[in-house]
Amino acid sequence: MLRIRFPFMAFLAVSLLCIVAGCAPQVIQSKNRDTEPHIKNGQYFTGDRAVLPVRSWLPETTPAKVVVVALHGFNDYSNAFTSPARYLSRHGIACYAYDQRGFGNAPERGLWAGIDTYAADLTGFVKALRRLYPDVPLYILGESMGGAVTIVAMTGNNPPDADGAILVAPAVWARQTMPWYQRWLLAVASHTVPWLELTGKGLGVIPSDNIEMRRALGRDPLVIKATRVDTLYGLSNLMDEAFARVDKLHIPALVQYGKHDQVIPKEPTFLMLEKVPHTTRKVFYDQGYHMLLRDLQGEKPLADIAVWVTDRNQPLPYGKDNWN
Repeated sequence: MLRIRFPFMAFLAVSLLCIVAGCAPQVIQSKNRDTEPHIKNGQYFTGDRAVLPVRSWLPETTPAKVVVVALHGFNDYSNAFTSPARYLSRHGIACYAYDQRGFGNAPERGLWAGIDTYAADLTGFVKALRRLYPDVPLYILGESMGGAVTIVAMTGNNPPDADGAILVAPAVWARQTMPWYQRWLLAVASHTVPWLELTGKGLGVIPSDNIEMRRALGRDPLVIKATRVDTLYGLSNLMDEAFARVDKLHIPALVQYGKHDQVIPKEPTFLMLEKVPHTTRKVFYDQGYHMLLRDLQGEKPLADIAVWVTDRNQPLPYGKDNWN
């Protein structure tokens, strides 16, 4: 009994000393935003002079009737939207996506950039696109972490100039809905061993029923496989903020969620949905997983997006308005 208790108490004591001593999660420091954000040659030049890779998928035969800014999820990058964006482009929708800081080919790979930086990058990117498409409706499509960034940016002091938002399985797993031990371990680890890298192996979480797509992600060197603890801590801060502010999302919004989502649990998602304003449409997919747009039936939520951004009053062909 003593041999078990002592290491735990020693670990707790060391952890508290590290916290008191000022050990802290690492965050990428953003510079002053003193330049005009712009897009050039497949790159997004932010207001603080960071350079982020950009991908775009444009309609081939007609001018774009709608523009969508697609924001990828945690540990992923802009390539996540290749298949979904090709589908949308065939429906006259131009899609743009960039690698968020710390992910893909963006600077400071694996490190967290901070909530304000992610939100400001989104605002700047939309501003740059508005100059290219001044008279075309523009929507933000945020997937998972991208959904949380969208919520925070749209409810901040300098929101993007967007006509609406699509939140695909948004990351709103706030701390208040986590088990106490999970909150405690994350807080201690992020202030003692912030450099420690963790993987999701052994958790048994299935993010999608599209096995070939998941295998491709496993082979992709730009998809992060092991995550720093302090980056997970930053993500938790972002999810807290998104959950707390979603009731202020006073723009037209479409929320899509799959019945088999094992990444963002049902409890925080449904608590979030209870808070959203009446301007938000909530739809569910019986066969959907977390990677909803890349599932085997991914064209169903994509078809709903194509309808919604064209005419928000039209019935959606696939999404269900009620959870069964």
